[in-house]
Amino acid sequence: MTDPFAQFSDTPTAPALKCFEITPDDGAELALITKAIYVGEAGDVVLRSAEGDADVTFRNVPEGYILDVRVLAVRDTGTTAGSLVGLA
Repeated sequence: MTDPFAQFSDTPTAPALKCFEITPDDGAELALITKAIYVGEAGDVVLRSAEGDADVTFRNVPEGYILDVRVLAVRDTGTTAGSLVGLA
C-alpha cells in the first residue's frame, strides 16, 4: 500500500492516523492520548485532558460531534454520551 502523505510529519492538527473505540472508565487512562474524540450518541462526556489535573465535563455534546481536545482519560461516572471513538 502506498501512503502519499508518509513524507509529512504528524502534528496535533493533522488528520488522525489511528481510530479506536473508547469505553469510559473511572480508573483507567486511554492507551493513546487522542487528538480528538468523535461522539456517536449525544450526551455528556467527562474527560481529563492530556495536561489537565482535574476532570472536566462537556455537557450536551451533540451526536456526530468531534471534540477537538487531546484526552488522557474518559470517565464512566457522568458520561452519558455513547459510541465514542478516539482519534489519534
